[in-house]
Amino acid sequence: MKLITFAVPCYNSAAYMEKCVNSLLPAGDRAEIILIDDGSTDETPAICDRLAREHPEMIRVIHQPNGGHGEGVNQGLRHAAGMYYKVVDSDDWLDVDCLLKMLDRLEALSQSPAPLDLMICNYVYEHSVDNTSHTMGYRNVFPVEQVFTWEDCGHFRPSQYLLMHSVVYRTALLRETGIELPKHTFYVDNIFVFYPLPAVKSIYYMDLDLYRYFIGREDQSVNEQIMMKRVDQQIRVTQLMFGYYDLDKLKKTQPKLARYMFRYLSMMLAICSTLLNLDGSPEALEKKRQLWADLTKAHPELQPRLKRFSLAAMSNLPGRAGRRAGVSVYRVANRIFKFN
Repeated sequence: MKLITFAVPCYNSAAYMEKCVNSLLPAGDRAEIILIDDGSTDETPAICDRLAREHPEMIRVIHQPNGGHGEGVNQGLRHAAGMYYKVVDSDDWLDVDCLLKMLDRLEALSQSPAPLDLMICNYVYEHSVDNTSHTMGYRNVFPVEQVFTWEDCGHFRPSQYLLMHSVVYRTALLRETGIELPKHTFYVDNIFVFYPLPAVKSIYYMDLDLYRYFIGREDQSVNEQIMMKRVDQQIRVTQLMFGYYDLDKLKKTQPKLARYMFRYLSMMLAICSTLLNLDGSPEALEKKRQLWADLTKAHPELQPRLKRFSLAAMSNLPGRAGRRAGVSVYRVANRIFKFN
C-alpha cells in the first residue's frame, strides 16, 4: 500500500497543472498521483496521459465526463490506493520541503497500532494580483507535533477554519463515512472538510506552510463576481451541511467539535447572505429571506444561536442600512485576508 494518494481534479488545466504535479513528484514511491480529467476541452487530457507515461510508477489518469470538482474528488477516493488521501487542486501546489517533512512524520505515525485519522498543516494564500502571500496557521488552536483529540483544541479566531487545503484524511475513514460530494456543484470542498469530522478520533498538527493556494484568477470559483452568479450552488451546499448533523446531540460527546462545526455553518450562512446582499435585487433579498426561514424552520434550535453569532448576525441585519453594514464588514475582512 502507498502511504498517500494525491488526487488532482483537472478541468481545462493545461496552462498550470504541470507545476502542481511537479510539486508532488518528490514524494517518490511513498505516493501515487491520480489525475482526474473532468471532461476537459483543452490540452489537459493529453498532458495527463503524457505525465502518466513519463511517471508510470506514480501517476494514474482517470478520464471522466464532466461531473464537476466534487465528482473528481469522489473518483480519486474510489480509486485511491494510499493509506492517506489529499486533494490538491490543479492550479495549486505543495511546498516540497514541507511535503517531505510531512510525509516522514505521517509514515512514522502510520506504524502505530491505531493509525492517525487526520493530519493538519498550514496553507498559504498566493495572491496573483499583487504577488503577496498570507499564511493561515493553527498554532494557537492545536497542540504542535503531538497526537490529540478535538477536546485538546484551543479557540479558533474568526478568520480560522479548516479548508480542504489544510487536511490529509485517512482514506479508510473517508470511505467509512460514506462521503459522496454532489456532482455539478461548486463549493463542495466545504462538505469534504466538514462531513468527516465527527468520525475523526486522532489528529496531528504540523506547523508547516505546506499548501500553496493560488488565488486571483478571474475564472476561479472564489472570484466574487462568479460567486454571486453561482450563489444558488452556495445555498445548496449550505443547506446540505446544515442537515448532516444534530449538533446539540454531538455537543454532549464532543462539545468543542460541535462548537467549531456550528461556527463553520454560521460562516457558510454568512457567505450566502453577504453574496445576496451584494446583489441587492428584490430576487436576491427574497432568496436570503427564504434561506433563513428554511433553516430556522428545519432547525428551530439554531435560531437563538444564529442571532448570537456575530458573523451570521451581521450578514442578516434588517433594512438597507443593515445590509450596508454587513457588506462593509465583509469588505474590511477581504482587504485584510484577501480570500477572493
